[in-house]
Amino acid sequence: MKNKNLFLKWSVNALFASIAFTSLNSHATTSVMPAPANSQQVFFVGNNWDGTVTVIRPSGDFGKIGVINMVPDRKERLTEIHLNPIKLIAYTYIQSTAGEGNDQLVDDMYSTPDGKSVVASRPSFADIVSINIATGKINWRTPIEGFRADHMAVSPDGQRLAVSASSGNVVQVLDINTGKELGRFATGDKPHENIFFNGGTKILNSAIGNVETSMDAAWQDFTKGKRLLTIADANTFKVLKTIDFRPALDAVGRKDLSNAVRPIVLSNDESKIYAQISFFNGLIEYDLNQNKVTRIGQLPGSSTIPSDRTKYVNDSRHHGLSISADGEKLCVAGTMDDYATIVNRSTLKAGKLIAAGKPYWATQSPDGKSCVISESAADVVTVIDFATGEKVLSVPVGNHPQRVRIGYAPAGWSTP
Repeated sequence: MKNKNLFLKWSVNALFASIAFTSLNSHATTSVMPAPANSQQVFFVGNNWDGTVTVIRPSGDFGKIGVINMVPDRKERLTEIHLNPIKLIAYTYIQSTAGEGNDQLVDDMYSTPDGKSVVASRPSFADIVSINIATGKINWRTPIEGFRADHMAVSPDGQRLAVSASSGNVVQVLDINTGKELGRFATGDKPHENIFFNGGTKILNSAIGNVETSMDAAWQDFTKGKRLLTIADANTFKVLKTIDFRPALDAVGRKDLSNAVRPIVLSNDESKIYAQISFFNGLIEYDLNQNKVTRIGQLPGSSTIPSDRTKYVNDSRHHGLSISADGEKLCVAGTMDDYATIVNRSTLKAGKLIAAGKPYWATQSPDGKSCVISESAADVVTVIDFATGEKVLSVPVGNHPQRVRIGYAPAGWSTP
């Protein structure tokens, strides 16, 4: 899973030298926008290695509605990359590290406010693209800063798209209808997750550092770079606050834990962050008002987990987190431990462990009663009941599903 070619790493390091429109209360992953006219609510499942989005029903049997090709310009993009030596080095590096030997073609996606198009970040192509769902044609394409596009978020009004330019160390905010950049703000090294909160007036970004390297021993932690949470004004793009988990973890005696924050959810009152961090099978509770770590919940570990941390996918032992509508249950994707589980927020204790193949994301159903995880090794999405902690069903999708987002598609649209 890690690239051992140090020459390539050094070369590239020198070279580099809620849902659908955020969330129910800016913490969860449920659309709050009214349904567009002549539309149907759907789940988008991004198949990162396929370059497709599988569209499924967001309730009931969660059955497949259709598939969208998110790389209709693949030949053109690859030609462009191979004609540019610098882009080719970056492309090859992404393929051999974060991509585990594959192109990364669909990382994150949301629908446009009219429900006619889906917008996706394409890591290997370092761009954001808008595709008309009915015609499959590109509406617009916007290259991002640097060499890799990553996680995104959409403002509550559905009009603005926050995109992590992971090698550019900035978040770029785009007009979702045109792809035009509206502004940007600086982050730590390798910006990752984005969340609009405080009624859409603020953006929270987590920077995870250099997760693609094999320098994963605890004593090599300093090589990972500057890992920060950055809070910016969503309208002026001014940085309002930065948070470093390092001193906060040290203060509670956990110098052994990484300060690289992965997926995040906020409590209903937005006073607390629940976060997954690199290499850790558990959750960190951080109080935004007190500016300190208040609890740490360690979750079960698999007996098959590799002792060699370089075998963890991009340093993410656990990667995928959502919260129930009532804010009392957390759904955790235990990526390297091959399980998902529902965690009681009051105790931070795991419920039943649901076997899963490298689960890589967790999101909330529209009614907030179910958690949907992507099993990237099994090419399915699995539905888990928040109340009972039991698995409901699994649905086949494409190759290496990662992000799962609520959105809209044209009414009656489907593909074979």
